Amino acid sequence: MSENLKNLIVIGDRVLLKPVAASNKTGSGLYLPPSVKEQDSVHTGLVVKAGPGYPVPQAAESDRFSEPAENVSYVPLQVREGDQALFLHKNAYEIEVNGERFVIVNQNAILLVFREDLSDLVL
Repeated sequence: MSENLKNLIVIGDRVLLKPVAASNKTGSGLYLPPSVKEQDSVHTGLVVKAGPGYPVPQAAESDRFSEPAENVSYVPLQVREGDQALFLHKNAYEIEVNGERFVIVNQNAILLVFREDLSDLVL
């Protein structure tokens, strides 16, 4: 991971993806201009960073004048760094960090994930 990305903190249920370049050649051998491939509704990207997950509300304290608790619990995301994700492009926000293009999506915009190591998967 790039040094500059270590300073980025992904918030909540959001995921930072590095888009994987799609082939400009169709199955029948036709070459498409890049603008056509960019308008496809589903894209592929590599998960670079993932947020902590969905925040779980804390029980309200009886004293309404006390300071709010700083300890927050999260339901973790299903995606992890290194996963290859298929995501909906219309829900993606494009950013550029030092000349590199990335996209940010909510986890609900990710359709599926390809993961090399499935040893910890519970079925």
